[in-house]
Amino acid sequence: MTTKESYFEDVLENNASIIKANEGEKLELNTISITFKVTSEMSNDQLGIYEILLPPMAIGAKLHYHRFMDETFIVNEGLLTIQVADKEYQAEPGAVAYIPRFTPHGFRNDTNETVKLTLVFNPSQKREGFFKGLYETLNEAPIDPEKYLKLYNKYDSFPVDTSNMIPVRT
Repeated sequence: MTTKESYFEDVLENNASIIKANEGEKLELNTISITFKVTSEMSNDQLGIYEILLPPMAIGAKLHYHRFMDETFIVNEGLLTIQVADKEYQAEPGAVAYIPRFTPHGFRNDTNETVKLTLVFNPSQKREGFFKGLYETLNEAPIDPEKYLKLYNKYDSFPVDTSNMIPVRT
């Protein structure tokens, strides 16, 4: 005997994840720290939430855009500089910056204090692979621009200026 699917009853499940303050897979990209809080695997590729510690004078990303995902920045501590197209904004703790797809954006810390922020990607597009690829690429000396661009493009990131895309201050 087979069980008939009900079209009228909800099936409740407990698939919740509670990630505590110091939990999550952590990557150290040079001096930038990224902790995976909600991953693509956990959310069926619908949502990615990552905690970023951006040390003084560090660049998170130069001007780029996404075709298939939106990105939201939530500043928890410090002062984050967010570039959107040709304008720059200073985001203080509590600020939220929603960056829809096809919007050129970049972010950096221009201060002498660490910035702590939460990045949200929707959908997540397996963003953890991007961060792990960044870890590999940015730890090579010299950084290979072709490899960096290939990684960017694979994970729905497109630099506005490929001659100035590596996140280092010159």
